[in-house]
Amino acid sequence: MVADTLGVSDRTVRRWLVAAREDGRLERVVRRRFVFTSELARRLAFHRGSVAALHRELVAEAAAVGGGAVPSLATLYRAAARDVSAGLRAGMRGGEAARRDHDVFLQRPAGHRNEVWEADHVQVKAEVDIDGAPGRPWVTWFVDCATRVICGFAVTAQVPSRESVLVALRDAISREGEHGPFGGLPEAVRVDRGKDFLSRTVGEALGAFAVPVVDLPGYSPHLKGTVEALNKAAKQMFFASLPGYTAAPRLKGRKPAAGQRLLPLEAFIELLGQWVAWWNTEHRPRSLAGRTPAAAWEEDLTPIEDAEPGALHMFTLEDDGRVRTLTGKGVRWRNRHYVDAWMTGQAGRKVRLRYMPHHEHEIEVYDAATGRHLGSAYLSNRASAEQIREMKRARAREADRLRRLLQAAERDRATRYAAATRGTPAEVLGTVTEVEAEAGLRAAAAEDLAEVALPGYLPLPAKLPASWTAPDTGKPTAPCHEDDESMFAPR
Repeated sequence: MVADTLGVSDRTVRRWLVAAREDGRLERVVRRRFVFTSELARRLAFHRGSVAALHRELVAEAAAVGGGAVPSLATLYRAAARDVSAGLRAGMRGGEAARRDHDVFLQRPAGHRNEVWEADHVQVKAEVDIDGAPGRPWVTWFVDCATRVICGFAVTAQVPSRESVLVALRDAISREGEHGPFGGLPEAVRVDRGKDFLSRTVGEALGAFAVPVVDLPGYSPHLKGTVEALNKAAKQMFFASLPGYTAAPRLKGRKPAAGQRLLPLEAFIELLGQWVAWWNTEHRPRSLAGRTPAAAWEEDLTPIEDAEPGALHMFTLEDDGRVRTLTGKGVRWRNRHYVDAWMTGQAGRKVRLRYMPHHEHEIEVYDAATGRHLGSAYLSNRASAEQIREMKRARAREADRLRRLLQAAERDRATRYAAATRGTPAEVLGTVTEVEAEAGLRAAAAEDLAEVALPGYLPLPAKLPASWTAPDTGKPTAPCHEDDESMFAPR
């Protein structure tokens, strides 16, 4: 009955009974097997994860001491597969990146649009023509995590800095004109520990709009998987189709399959803009369940908070932090003078400066007291011919305006008298008569009464209803016409 219940043979049950009576053992005998210890794991890491190399070392050690028990190669393989994880063995061969491929990661909730953005740089895996020389530009972009929309991007020919971050941030936040319809102010931005993203300028720009920057640990791409997936998609779907692709198949001697003319940087930026538009409006990522990023953005009813255009322009520039005075040479900054046509007649005004990092040929000038943007300024010794002509025109316009004002003032100052044929007192021309003065005062009083009239006042109809009666003042009422509305009031 016990054998039938446990699904074993009668001999097995009798063998268990004998073991219980003679040895006092009721559990299964533990099979002795080879165990992969921590010392063997350290030696396996020394051999870059090669079990065969570890086995050769163990055999050599046993032969050196005059013999000894050495596990077979198959036993060593089974022990390594059982006691050492696949991630550790992959890491011994390929490092942390290979080990991470065997990890399991959590998935963040979907969230809503503009809840969190992620930002990153990616170097283009294709060479383009940059001023006649081949080079690989960099792309900086901001992507919305909930809808996978690329809100903004910027391209730089050199290693990106805080300048490219500010340009891409301005493009991402603004929704005016060609920047829309995606963007607005996010609730947070996730970045890695890049010094450009964590610079004081970027922190002040986002802090001005109360947008916190989430600083992720270094070398943790899995913590910003949305933008990392975008980087990978761009490499496989866009960069691979460009001429000059650096990972293209090579012929013997690592020669390219065919010579291709490189794209100019301007053409590459244009194609990248078209690809971003395709990604937002036509591509259907698997994570969006068959929807495009644009459709996911439109279906989300979360309100979008927009930044004021003037504030966006101001806070995405680096602040000089000093108050300067406009002089006859313009405004002085970094031992150089900057001028523009709008400065004509403004010498002596107190101003503050803002500028785009690494763009020292142009600065933005703001009023020191009100913070109002006055205009741009350019290097004085590098002004173009058009800028020089515009400054000359501005000075000519200012001089002409002053001349007209002075001439008008002199005409007003001159007193003209009427011609006379008799010896009468001189009569000043242009004086106002008593009748004209009284008429002007009455007109002004009527205009004042019209301005202070109650806005809810309704005029009486032309024909009064029969239910309307004259007010009872206790005095005899003079007869009036039917259209005299001043003597009637509603009952």
